[in-house]
This record gives sequence, structure tokens and C-alpha cells, in this order.
Amino acid sequence: MSVRRLDLGYFTRPAEEAGTPFPRVEPVLAYLVRHEAGLLLFDTGVGSGDPAADARYRPRRRNLREALAQAGAEPADLDLVVNCHLHFDHCGGNPLLAGRPVLVQRRELAEARAGGYTIDALVDFPGARYEELDGEAEVWPGVHVVPTPGHTDGHQSLVVERPEGAVVLVGQAFDFASEFASDEMARRAALGAPGGAGGGAPGGTEDSGAPGGTGDGGAPGAGGAGGAAVPYRPWLDRLAGFGPRRVVFAHDRCVWEGAMPAGGGAAGTSR
Repeated sequence: MSVRRLDLGYFTRPAEEAGTPFPRVEPVLAYLVRHEAGLLLFDTGVGSGDPAADARYRPRRRNLREALAQAGAEPADLDLVVNCHLHFDHCGGNPLLAGRPVLVQRRELAEARAGGYTIDALVDFPGARYEELDGEAEVWPGVHVVPTPGHTDGHQSLVVERPEGAVVLVGQAFDFASEFASDEMARRAALGAPGGAGGGAPGGTEDSGAPGGTGDGGAPGAGGAGGAAVPYRPWLDRLAGFGPRRVVFAHDRCVWEGAMPAGGGAAGTSR
């Protein structure tokens, strides 16, 4: 079983939306999962059809068919599609995959269909075939969809279990690897766990096993002593149960690598 990153272009997030002094250019990343049961594609790139969105985000799209070909696949080879959510920069290639089952949380699809959420033509296109989920699901042996609400109420991530440790395709549950590392450390502190081993230079990619990422090393956790524990996203407890060693993102080429302590903390709250 393998996970390969696909680079599907980039867009420019306006400064007022990014909360930064200048606009921020962000990559658009998808992931191809090769499993004995078939091929799964997690996210499909930036969609077109909305001039206002193009003017605001100035996307530079890479053709999904071309990206798949570079990975040794083509649209007809795909067996499943999973979108972390249905904003136009995550489901843009879905119409190319008509007839393929698209796994999505029921509440996410309902919100997308309510209007004013995404580009409508990317949701209900000819041949669209959704399999709506209400929570967690094991879609193939060792491949799990896990709800990770926050960016949207129906956001979901994908966990791919492997002998050397699970890979989490977290989508846009976090914008950056550094944000995940911060929440992971807050959880570690709440559990009273020491700082973990891991790390390496930023920029690990694909499935090579090369070092890369922000890591999770650091000083021992200092959660509860002398003050309230720092909150973290409560579904991190569930992700930790899979024993992840690698977490990858939709809009960040950096990779988190390390080991998350098991258990649940009382500090897990949405933020």
C-alpha cells in the first residue's frame, strides 16, 4: 500500500483572508492511494466556472489527467474518490470522474447543495455518484475516513494504515504542518506526555520515506501545572488511536512526522 502526492497547481489567498500583510500563495495537493483493493484519489484539484473566484484567488491549475499520468494512472483506473470537503479547490476534478463513487460526509454534501458554498457545477454534474457517510467508515481494509470538523462542519480526513505506522491525509483540517504540530503538542501537554521523537528538515514529499516535516520533538509537555491546559481539536484523540507516523496536508508541502501518544485528554475542544 502506498500514498503518492499529486501537485495540482496553486492559488493566491488574499491577505485579508490569510491574515497576513501580503497575499499568500498556497499549493493544491491531492493524494493517490494504491491499495490491493484498488486506487483511491483524495481530493481532485481546483475547479473552474466561477469568474469571481478566479479573480479573487488567481488559480493556476494543473490538469488532473496529466498529474495522474505522471503517477502511472489515468481517470479510468480510479475506484474511489474521497473529498476532504467540497470547496472548489478540493473537488475541482470531480466532473472528470463521473461514475466513480465519491465518499463525502452527509452534512457536507447537504451544505454544498444549499448554495453559496462552492461552484454548484462541481457538485451535481452528469454522472455524479455520492456515497454519503455519517461519521467514520473503513472503506477498504486499513483505510479509514474520519470526521475532522473545523474548516467546515463536514470536513473529513483519510487514514491509511501501514506496517511502519499510519499516514494521515488530513486535508484542510489544518492549513499548515506547523499548525498540526502546535495542536499535537497541546494535546501532548494535556496528557502529560513528554515531547516525542521525530523531525527532520521541512519539505518531505510523497512516499519515499525521506526525512521531512516539522516533527514533534521539543521540551516535555507543560499542560496543566500552574494553569489551564491549552485546547486542541478533540478528534486528534481519534487520529492518535491509529498510531500515525506521518501527516500530510492539502495546502502545505511540508510533512509532520513523529509519534502521537495514545489516550484522550480533557482539554480537547474546538477552536
